[in-house]
Amino acid sequence: MEQHLRRTVQRQCSGTAGRTENCQIGVFAAYASPKGRALVDRELYLPKSCTSDPGRCRAAKVPDERGFATKGELAKAMVARALASPLPIAWVTADSAYGQERRFRRMLEEAGVGYVLAVPKSQHVHALGRIDFAIARAPEEVWERHSCGNGANGPRVYDWAAAQLPAIDDFDGDQPTRQRWVLARRSLARPEEIAYYLAYAPGGTTGAELVRVAGTRWAISVSHRRAATRSSGSEPRSALSRSAAIAAGSPPQVSPSTRIAVRRRQMWREDRQQSTRKSRASVSKP
Repeated sequence: MEQHLRRTVQRQCSGTAGRTENCQIGVFAAYASPKGRALVDRELYLPKSCTSDPGRCRAAKVPDERGFATKGELAKAMVARALASPLPIAWVTADSAYGQERRFRRMLEEAGVGYVLAVPKSQHVHALGRIDFAIARAPEEVWERHSCGNGANGPRVYDWAAAQLPAIDDFDGDQPTRQRWVLARRSLARPEEIAYYLAYAPGGTTGAELVRVAGTRWAISVSHRRAATRSSGSEPRSALSRSAAIAAGSPPQVSPSTRIAVRRRQMWREDRQQSTRKSRASVSKP
């Protein structure tokens, strides 16, 4: 590691190590498609203790305009850059550090991009309450066994449960073309280990498709391992915590009727916002 970069190392919680230790935290973006996967963007997370110390930042060669940004804000900026690029993107997936952020999910919904995002078990879900309580009430017959892709030891097979959520009128309009889902992944060997997801997908998407998208999040780990092996010939322990994951795939074909429905929803939302602003303005008049 370059000497100046060592000045950004400090004790902080590392998702890779599973504990607090001296490290750097990185946020990474990977692109995944049927043709392969690759890392496409990255940001170094700088704690407040670093960004609030101008001398330390200058010694670490951090640009003067770089201020403090949460890991969620860094991920949001990288996804925005990816969406503005020529890459065809239909889905975004990320771990629970990002999936739990409502603004991150809202940005993807407004961009018309599907997502399958991990969330913590305490995540509150519209019309359901806590996601873990809702999944605990699900009957056993809703669980289906699927592989979410191949891992180092073969197919990654789990039991999965999926359910559609009701539309949110303020966001979705009268004729929504996309649907929100809850998704849960249960370990076969340790059934008490359950991971939870929120999803947003085009109408007609199946639970099996959401499982496939959820599995693309491993593109981050696979890309890191390959990069480390190529650079050193072995698989070293990295000082840079691989705490984030976002991935995208090739977009589906969108019919003209779907485009019209999306535009109608946007116009409905704009009219609603404009009428709300007018109402607020009339109330504020003396």
